Amino acid sequence: MLVQMNYKLVPIIFFILQHVDGSARIDPLVDTKVGLIRGLRAANGEYSMFMGIPYATVNIVNPFGPSIPHPGFNDTFEAFDDSAICPQIEEFHKTITGNLDCLHLNIYVPNSATSKNRLPVLVWIYGGGFSIGFSGRYLYGPRYLIRHDIILVTINYRLGPYGFMCLDTPEVPGNQGLKDQQLALKWIKNNIESFGGDVNEITIFGESAGSASVDFHLHCSNEKLFDKIILQSGSVIGPWVITEPDRAAPLKLAAYLGFATEDTAEALSFLSSVDTNLIIAATSDLSLSFGACVEQEYENVDRFITENPININVPRAKNTPILIGYNNDEWLANNVNKEPEYFDGLNIFRDNLANYFSFDNEELQEMEQIVRHFYNGDEPLDVNAKRNFINFESDFYFNHPTERTISRYLDSGATNVFYYVFSYVGGRNFVKDRHNITVGGAAHADEIGYLFDISYMTEESTLEDQLIIDRMTTLWTNFVKYGNPTVETSDIIPVIWPPVTEDKRHYLDIDTDMKVKQRPFSNRMAFWDLFYKLNYKYVNGYRENLIRQPMCENCIK
Repeated sequence: MLVQMNYKLVPIIFFILQHVDGSARIDPLVDTKVGLIRGLRAANGEYSMFMGIPYATVNIVNPFGPSIPHPGFNDTFEAFDDSAICPQIEEFHKTITGNLDCLHLNIYVPNSATSKNRLPVLVWIYGGGFSIGFSGRYLYGPRYLIRHDIILVTINYRLGPYGFMCLDTPEVPGNQGLKDQQLALKWIKNNIESFGGDVNEITIFGESAGSASVDFHLHCSNEKLFDKIILQSGSVIGPWVITEPDRAAPLKLAAYLGFATEDTAEALSFLSSVDTNLIIAATSDLSLSFGACVEQEYENVDRFITENPININVPRAKNTPILIGYNNDEWLANNVNKEPEYFDGLNIFRDNLANYFSFDNEELQEMEQIVRHFYNGDEPLDVNAKRNFINFESDFYFNHPTERTISRYLDSGATNVFYYVFSYVGGRNFVKDRHNITVGGAAHADEIGYLFDISYMTEESTLEDQLIIDRMTTLWTNFVKYGNPTVETSDIIPVIWPPVTEDKRHYLDIDTDMKVKQRPFSNRMAFWDLFYKLNYKYVNGYRENLIRQPMCENCIK
């Protein structure tokens, strides 16, 4: 039976009573601006789950273009299913899966949320190189975070060719996946009050490509839909983030699938009618990759990335509390388990410099020697150089871009920037566990296992792992609530974590023995400080923007 309640007096949550196996179950029902949404009570009874809520729809005529806001519900929407996944080759079983009815979000609400006790909101944007990822509880279970009285939201967005094809046309301008995220944030801003959320306290956070996405939202000049940000191992100036678009991608995909044409519009029309699994398979077979790009300007077409980020300041950083960091052995998993022959003749120093700097041959040879000697001395480039390769790529892709990003924020007037390095190695290190890595420190994405209740990690946490879970979730949710991760010390958080300043680069080393330290990897970071100071004009993306506007030199140096 329906419990009669006055919606105007109690706008947050009312309840449906259902008889299940002879007993009453209370399922939450929420009246939102887009209609009634019914969720599920968690098994432990401590929170409610509203899963698979559609916030946008994909245009079936042009599935590679921008999505549109979901129109809402005429009937009660049953928010019981978090299995939606956008088209991709998912990482766990390497199977092609997903469909375009995937622009959904999941909301997890503690029982403490009411109209008189609105809770801060934390929104998760997953990583995966803009090509894989999904928001469901299989990987991102909410239990650890929401026990701290915050509302957690996890969102899906399109990936690969559907999310990041960039053709420099009004129909497919690029960054569709980022624009999906923006629509999700608008939905949250407009509706989260109905779930007991505080619209003035919304923090967005992400890891890797999700972290870069968060940084893009900070850079974007569109409406600001959040108040704080958390960046985990990724920012917009990571050399892997902005890509040079393959504008012939539709022609290549269409030809591979049996439709040869030299007309991009014809190719897109054909591809729009093809099963998404075939598109994803063809993308993989052709080794096509898609990522964030600088968009061209068209009338009546919203742009998300208007300039290469290396050329612009970040004015929004001034009034935005920021928590940012990385793991202490980021690129470990990409090298540690490779066979010895993989390293024979491998020159990652030259290859990376060639990919991300516009050196001529003589300059490239000189710079490659400098970098190689710094990391590897005069030793051969073989399996014995594995550790040096890991250090180099960790610094090049994540560590030093984070350092430069912090400098950019400070140059833009930011005063509340909290810097961390995650160093803990335990049973819930996500990537090391998946790849059975038993050496080294914390690899890229390892921290996820201490923020989220990963469904397949079913063994009871050790006391040490539980301590890190408690520390991570307390620090993160303190930041969500107060803009400060350490309001006071406690047995779990024994130190005060100070923000960085122009003069002192404090960071929190998150480990069993948690300490505030100064300047992580200081020698390696000093090397790259000097390298970029001397070579910033050669960074890809610099020259193409030099004519159009003055260079933000500090953004690179």
